[in-house]
Amino acid sequence: MTTKILINQNVAILCDGNNIERSIHEQSKSTNTMINFDTLIPKLLNGRSLNRFIYFREGKNISSKLAERLHQNYYGIVQPCHKSADIPLSIKATQLASKIDTIIIMSGDSDYVDLVVHLKSEGVRVEIAAVKETTAKILVEEADHFHQITRDDWFVYTSTKAPKRARK
Repeated sequence: MTTKILINQNVAILCDGNNIERSIHEQSKSTNTMINFDTLIPKLLNGRSLNRFIYFREGKNISSKLAERLHQNYYGIVQPCHKSADIPLSIKATQLASKIDTIIIMSGDSDYVDLVVHLKSEGVRVEIAAVKETTAKILVEEADHFHQITRDDWFVYTSTKAPKRARK
């Protein structure tokens, strides 16, 4: 008789928004492509508990709709970054290391290799979620697990605004 063991892990998902956006835009050949968090997050969690979800985004053009949706559905936050997300994401991951079992980093950037090595040395399971074609091989090798983000995990949106009429 086989006994099923339930594993309850506390998971934080930290997303380098600019990196993921560039990756899916490159793959979809469209800048109107967005991650479908409603399908991706449950897939990444696979029954585990979500403790934190933070979407790090460089720049001032952060969609308030995205921020609202992430907060409403996942108590997530959008964290604006002065330049790239690398440093703020790494600081937050290090701060969470003693409170979390698993950190999922949504990025394929090799700049996170040292962070992955550090977090693992602290006893944290580190998983990477990214588009395979744009992910550094060394990052995948260092991680405990790789989740491939595929076309099933994004959608192309169209503007709902009516076109402006030409002035006469």
